[in-house]
Amino acid sequence: MGRFIVKYRKFILALAAILLIPAVIGFLHTKVNYDMLNYLPDSMDTVKGQKALLDEFGKGAFSMIITEDLDNQQIASLEDDLKNVPHVTTVLGLGTLENNNLPAEILPDSIYDTFKKGNESIIAVFFDTSTSADETIHAVKEIRQIVDSHAYVSGMSAFVTDLRNLSESEQIYYIIIGVILALVIMFALLDNWLVPFIFLVSIGIMVLYNLGTNIVFGEISYITKALSAILQLAVTMDYSIFLWHSYREHLTKTKNPEKSMEQAIKATLSSVIGSSATTVAGFIALCFMTFALGLDLGLVMAKGVIFGVIGSITVLPALILTFHKILPKLDHKSILPSFDKTAKFIINIFPVFIIIFIALIPPFLYGYQQTNQNVYYDISRSLPSDMDFAVANRKLNEEFGLSNVHMILTDANLDTDKILNLTSDLESIDGIESVLNLEQILGDQIPAEILPESVVNITRSNQHELTLAISKYKTASDEMTTQINAMNDVLKKYDSTAFLVGEASLTQDMINLTSHDFQVVNIVSIVAIFIIIMLVTGSISLPVILIAVIESAIFINLGLPFYTGDQLSFITPICISTIQLGATVDYAILLTTRYKRERLNGRNSKKAAFIAVKTSLPSIIVSGAVLFAATIGVAICSRADMISSMTLLLARGAIISIVLVPAILPSLLIFADPLIIRTTLGMKKLTKGTK
Repeated sequence: MGRFIVKYRKFILALAAILLIPAVIGFLHTKVNYDMLNYLPDSMDTVKGQKALLDEFGKGAFSMIITEDLDNQQIASLEDDLKNVPHVTTVLGLGTLENNNLPAEILPDSIYDTFKKGNESIIAVFFDTSTSADETIHAVKEIRQIVDSHAYVSGMSAFVTDLRNLSESEQIYYIIIGVILALVIMFALLDNWLVPFIFLVSIGIMVLYNLGTNIVFGEISYITKALSAILQLAVTMDYSIFLWHSYREHLTKTKNPEKSMEQAIKATLSSVIGSSATTVAGFIALCFMTFALGLDLGLVMAKGVIFGVIGSITVLPALILTFHKILPKLDHKSILPSFDKTAKFIINIFPVFIIIFIALIPPFLYGYQQTNQNVYYDISRSLPSDMDFAVANRKLNEEFGLSNVHMILTDANLDTDKILNLTSDLESIDGIESVLNLEQILGDQIPAEILPESVVNITRSNQHELTLAISKYKTASDEMTTQINAMNDVLKKYDSTAFLVGEASLTQDMINLTSHDFQVVNIVSIVAIFIIIMLVTGSISLPVILIAVIESAIFINLGLPFYTGDQLSFITPICISTIQLGATVDYAILLTTRYKRERLNGRNSKKAAFIAVKTSLPSIIVSGAVLFAATIGVAICSRADMISSMTLLLARGAIISIVLVPAILPSLLIFADPLIIRTTLGMKKLTKGTK
């Protein structure tokens, strides 16, 4: 393979350039999903209810609009304007009711007070498209232009609109800052001025291939789009660094660039198969989540790692050979020192590091568990507090005491008495401010037939009747969980086929799913990586030691937020635990492989550990520093909390692993050496050597 790639390097570069065309086209035509609730399974009742609401009532997304200083006539005029916005299917407010000959005086006080508070009023707007559909986003933007400064637009569609605008405006800065900081690190830690640019070109091509091939999925999440390029750059940089070091090492022996590159390709492919397999396994573990965001991120990142390996043995060698004449002229001294003293210090006091390791586990394991239990699920919190959606939501809560609208679909044939009793029971539930349906407005004395068809169609279809329940509780709060459980009990009492739909109930399903997903993903990732390390090292004990070190680094990283008082989004611990495991276990494999090799060469455990630390530290530091640089820039510049918190923990995790792996792992290897010898293929013949 090495000879083939070297011989046809010009063809490889030409083909790589040509393939960029479909990659860019695929990237531009891949849709981005900004609605986390879309990743719930179709089998859930809330999702079925959402579909029925859209199919039967033409109601997908909805927004609550708060108006200020407008009288009823002006409100009615505004509602007429809103009805003309494309994809707005229903506008419901005091103006609409009065226009349909339903004077406000006949409304129950609870409903009137829900829509009107002093000089402010609420208008509910329903769309015939889903929350994150392009048509809904354009409609929200047009509504904001219509209401101008006289009203505030809230609701999940407004949130998605603001999130989309924020993400699209920041995306380019993620790449620029990540690339600049990675370049600074490589200039300082590598030994050539040109090779960092060659690395970035090679990896950049593979990143574009990865982003372009996402079109086969139809769409990806905004989290995947924001993180995939930076993560692929950081995670696959190892392979480029390894090829470069291998090439330079062989070049000093053969003095022939082509022969040296053939050997470097062979060595790189042999070495990265194990480490890349563990990284891929970490990402694939995310695919076992029932919450489909894990599948989205896992597939894209696993595919990115595979592209990274391919690029490191095809495009990168071709680029290096293209510039091989100029590269020696641009050599410089790396700032990395010799690590002999560091390695000697670690080995001489290795029992101290074992004691430190044991002492760290209990407090950070506890912090890790508490962090996982204290995550937030209200995805609206991921936006800055000064954005339009956040301002509108805050006003809706403060002025009207409203935070959520539950939509209930009951059997259309349910008799009036049952609906009235159901409504009464719903109103008695803590936190329900009012319940709106035809029966509540008319009572049991006035037939619905006297109402205009336009009003009846708002709440009735052939199969279901729609009831709105207004709640003062916030999404994903403990009070909301209790309220949803109580509402479901009431619905089962009167109609076992009823659906409870809305942001709050969908979020509750997401909470139930992801708490289970977290355990599944952790188990799958650990088992998969254990098996891969076992095959790579031929050992039963070494995988346990390696995973123990990396998992302890994860405990520290995810335990710190508990002690600093920071609350993470629900998706952050799940992703961090697998990404950090997959991305940094390479460091442990590198050090352990060298340790095993030195032991097989007859050196005793301390000498083998000394050589392993000394030779592995430069690669670990360079790789970890690039991961830190690529992610810390995003963490600093992103205003979307889900993105900034996730990248901050990835950056911090890289630093923790850089420190923990060289300090703790060799100490454990020395301590467990007798066990390692007995449980590792080819090592049973060893004794405590003296070399």
